[in-house]
Amino acid sequence: MTDRRYSETIHTDKNNYEYITISNDENKIRIYTLKNGLKVFLAQNFDAPRIQTYIPVRTGSNNDPSDNTGLAHYLEHMMFKGTSKLGTHNWEKESELLNRISDLYEEHKAEQDAEKKKAIYKKIDEISQEASQFAIANEYDKAISSLGATGTNAHTWFDETVYKNNVPNNELEKWLKIEKERFSELTLRLFHTELESVYEEFNRAQDNDSRLVNYELMDALFPTHPNGQQTTLGNPDHLKNPSMKAIHKYFDEYYVPNNYAMVLVGDFDFEETIQLVDQYFGSIPYRELPEKTPIIEKPITEIVKRTVKSPTTPRVQLAWRTESYGTREAMLADIVANILSNRGEAGLIDLNINQTQKLLWGQAYSVGLKEYGYFSIVAVPKETQTLDEAKEMVLEQIELMKKGEFPDWMLPAIINDFKLQRMKALETADGLATNLYDTYIKGRTWKQELDEMEQYSEFTKEDVVAFANEFFKDNYVIIYKEKGVNDKLIRVENPGITPVKINREAQSEFLQEILAEKTEDIQPEFIDYQKEIKTDLIKDKKLSFVKNKYNEIAQVHFIFPFGSDNDRDLGTSTQILQYLGTEKFSPEDLKEEFFKIGVSNDFKTGNDQLSISLSGLEENIEKGIELLQHWMYNVKPDQEIYNQFVETVLENRAATKKDKGRIMTALTNYTKLGAFSRFTNIISKEELESSKVEVFTDRMKKLFKFPYQIFFYGKDFENFKKYIGNYVENESLQISEPRKYPEPETIGNVYFTDYDMVQMEMSKVGKGHNVNTGNFGKINVFNEYFGRGLSSIVFQEIRESKSLAYSAYVSYAANAELNHPDYITTYIGTQPDKLQIAVDTMMELMDELPEVPTQFENAKNAALKQIASTRITRTNIFFNILRLKKLNIQHDFRKDIYQQIQGLKFEDLRQFYQTEIKPIHFNTAIIGKKENLNMEAVNQMGTFKELSLKEIFGH
Repeated sequence: MTDRRYSETIHTDKNNYEYITISNDENKIRIYTLKNGLKVFLAQNFDAPRIQTYIPVRTGSNNDPSDNTGLAHYLEHMMFKGTSKLGTHNWEKESELLNRISDLYEEHKAEQDAEKKKAIYKKIDEISQEASQFAIANEYDKAISSLGATGTNAHTWFDETVYKNNVPNNELEKWLKIEKERFSELTLRLFHTELESVYEEFNRAQDNDSRLVNYELMDALFPTHPNGQQTTLGNPDHLKNPSMKAIHKYFDEYYVPNNYAMVLVGDFDFEETIQLVDQYFGSIPYRELPEKTPIIEKPITEIVKRTVKSPTTPRVQLAWRTESYGTREAMLADIVANILSNRGEAGLIDLNINQTQKLLWGQAYSVGLKEYGYFSIVAVPKETQTLDEAKEMVLEQIELMKKGEFPDWMLPAIINDFKLQRMKALETADGLATNLYDTYIKGRTWKQELDEMEQYSEFTKEDVVAFANEFFKDNYVIIYKEKGVNDKLIRVENPGITPVKINREAQSEFLQEILAEKTEDIQPEFIDYQKEIKTDLIKDKKLSFVKNKYNEIAQVHFIFPFGSDNDRDLGTSTQILQYLGTEKFSPEDLKEEFFKIGVSNDFKTGNDQLSISLSGLEENIEKGIELLQHWMYNVKPDQEIYNQFVETVLENRAATKKDKGRIMTALTNYTKLGAFSRFTNIISKEELESSKVEVFTDRMKKLFKFPYQIFFYGKDFENFKKYIGNYVENESLQISEPRKYPEPETIGNVYFTDYDMVQMEMSKVGKGHNVNTGNFGKINVFNEYFGRGLSSIVFQEIRESKSLAYSAYVSYAANAELNHPDYITTYIGTQPDKLQIAVDTMMELMDELPEVPTQFENAKNAALKQIASTRITRTNIFFNILRLKKLNIQHDFRKDIYQQIQGLKFEDLRQFYQTEIKPIHFNTAIIGKKENLNMEAVNQMGTFKELSLKEIFGH
């Protein structure tokens, strides 16, 4: 395919740095390559004085040694532990002990005798205690959070390990200094406690149903390639026998500047920024990468069948292997996936299966990887259907593809949708930065990425049909996910570690220098909502407008000041609408009409608000409004479709009662609000089955006769005002009074629901006083200091010191509405044998607020910097003030919070804790396998009661 639009140009900036730009690139990306091979992607975004940063490393679990799988992921964890300068207060003594620990791990790995292995591990544990006296836990996070960073995290996948931060632009140099330090050397301190956290993550994954299916799918698709043979979390035997030497070797080989990139998108000067990057990262030496022998998979020539079991709803998943991302085959597979499922709108599966409710649910998608990829279809049958029947239904849709039985307009509409989705993705700093790092990881150029839309546009219907006939044969993998006991559960046992010492108040010289180095503060900017939001009146409807300064995508929102509290069945009515048409359009026709004009619709029903939204190119918004109102005013009742809908709803309810996450949500809701709440007060099976569809469609026909307001986000307000009056009628119906739901006291009850899983999950919920906006600054700092984040007291004690959980937090949530209570929630996901010590540790932490002055100042300053460098933009301008009105606030309340935090002292936080948190009694929710429940630990927490699924779900 010939290039028609984009071309690369080499430039030299004023400091003689060479960079590449791409002609017609609206984001004006600059791509530099330093002398050591480091690629630097720079793009400006002036939404806020912040910079979204990513450091993508071109290595992941596919490069794990075959006898040390999980290594890349574990290394990612260890990259947060500091270096010889960061995270230690006596490197000379600590390093000597770390070397001894490393040697012991080699002995441990080589030893075959189980008892001797235990003895070696005991020695590792002893020396680790000694070494921890010189370690400073989470100092990387303390350094980063002192900058006002947000989103600090990392992830590992097949071919990538990506490090993430969003930092204020005045702290860029300090961020570079910190990152240069950690990318220059690897220090494996607090190794065995972090290893225990990785065990916890592995065990947690055992309870993840999607991983269970995906592991089996990938293993069958890639019988020799690491895509299928090496999971990111690793083999449990390898996790139990780690090698510190192997991790160092991996770091030295792959964490080299010619194998990672720097992606920065935000408010900065190009020339100054590349100089700073070069100053800090340019000195890290280039190193040749290890040679890799390509692993070529043999073609799949038959249907490969596998079966897995778990307690959740049965489903079947099919997958065909594709060539790598960016190839013609991968692109055509992507087009076919969208012809079958285009975001639930108008694909063959969307219309022929989901819309007609022939299955519980079906979806197609494609995944392009650096090496190979796959096309997949998931089908969830109804209870009366078999997995093979579900399989046949989705295969019928592929046969339609092969025959070309999809409308001619579909392909160009899909390409236009691709362009629209890309436009939306690239308008934010994070969206653009994510696309840039993904392009780098896959070994593609930015020009190739920009060319992609033109290449997609050149495919014809004939190309797609020919591809479908060539590609889809009996050459696929099929995973039958049956309901039953998972006989493949593997639990990595706790090897028995002694909690390590956490030196909370110690600081390395490196951190002291970072904290002492002052930068010119960013001054906060608080928004004048009255100035930023234009208003008008159309008939009796308030019209609000915020200008889109970024692209041609517009949104219109019809916002009704009532919700499910006023009408319990309002949400059900909007759901039924999705399956119904009009005299003019069938339900399928309506989906197609919306998709043709590139306008999506969304109905959201909250407790006190219903919002109907349209989004698409501004030039098509009026067509979207006209179509929406035609649909709602003229919706055609169909009792047969309604009866199918009821069947689907009831089956979905049954499915949610098999899903661990949904069960925990229901249990936590019961723990917080008791047996009767919004969650449990739903339309009954009997009422659903006996109702006439008109009960629900009449609601939709009358909806625009109720009070509502309109919010328009776009470019041309005057033009919008010219036509919107044609679609507005004066209100003629009144809103009913909302139902009041109880907010009971939490009095020390313990609620348990049995579920077959490896871990135990425990959440404690306490009802506080009614919301007080004068506390918002304290709440902000409390959560940062005590309960959430890598450097919080809870994280350090629960995970870093005692390795009790992969995930643990305490969160204080202020209520969003006046005259309603705040809630405090604690959470731990841990092994059953650790529940007792986890409960004890959390109770100790919650007994008195620990005082760590340096950490308090860090949390306070981080909160101030985050507010100072955050800007309210786009639709948030309108929706923020809409939310604030529930608190009777009419201005940018961040100004008040900022002032509260500025004057905050630790004594104020302690007093807040003593009055608002310490007196609270908590109810407790626990989910897990009953036989693993430690009743001694449970009885310490309060009065125990086991709840059935019917009790917690209300059906």
